[in-house]
Amino acid sequence: MAQGRVEICGVNTSRLPLLKNGEKEALFARIQDGDMEAREAYIEGNLRLVLSVIKRFSSSNENVDDLFQIGCIGLIKAIDNFDTSLNVKFSTYAVPMIIGEIRRFLRDNSSSIRVSRSLKDTAYKAIYVREALTRKNLKEPTIEEIASEVGISKEDIVYAMDAIQNPMSLYEPVFTDGGDTLYVMDQISDKKNKEETWVEHLSLSDAMKMLSDREHEIITLRFFEGKTQMEVADLIGISQAQVSRLEKNALRTMRTYLTA
Repeated sequence: MAQGRVEICGVNTSRLPLLKNGEKEALFARIQDGDMEAREAYIEGNLRLVLSVIKRFSSSNENVDDLFQIGCIGLIKAIDNFDTSLNVKFSTYAVPMIIGEIRRFLRDNSSSIRVSRSLKDTAYKAIYVREALTRKNLKEPTIEEIASEVGISKEDIVYAMDAIQNPMSLYEPVFTDGGDTLYVMDQISDKKNKEETWVEHLSLSDAMKMLSDREHEIITLRFFEGKTQMEVADLIGISQAQVSRLEKNALRTMRTYLTA
């Protein structure tokens, strides 16, 4: 992989801006108010972070442009999901997201079936537009809306997106905060537990009496109503990392009571 290149995906890497801490905080405050120009400036101001990550994959034979584009998708996801209440640097949160995105791409490309460059470019554009429209309208856009924004037929959008899909482990780490790791499985609804949960076959009612009010609320939302940790965090006004810690503590308390 050629690391000495000055231009990647049409971006002159030698002229990328470097944001100061004060600038980052000011931009992020504007992003949280829905300022799309601030979001673009924050993305551009963190492209050096993407460059530093893709250097870790120097042994890969993949095209550096591809890795950069995929890294940018991870960066955008990190920006859109970063919780300032976690009291960690943005880079600490963003790097695992960028690395995870690149690793998934490399796993997909290791397949004997290769996806054409044009299909990947279409998929990247669609993902970027989907993220932008979701942020702007506070809801998932339709395929028609994405196709209209990209200027490509919806059939081609669907085909391109399907072409780059690959399986992901439920135990894929998303973020680690002070030893508490959030996994993919923590971010999806548990339909089985919602419909025929194990708690119906145990003395759960008594066990739940051992929990604090907040823990009781989280367990109810997670295992009786099938909410994701992110949905629970939004409902009760705390971070997903805090939900994860409280959930683990509650389950540990209940397990101890039920096995005593």
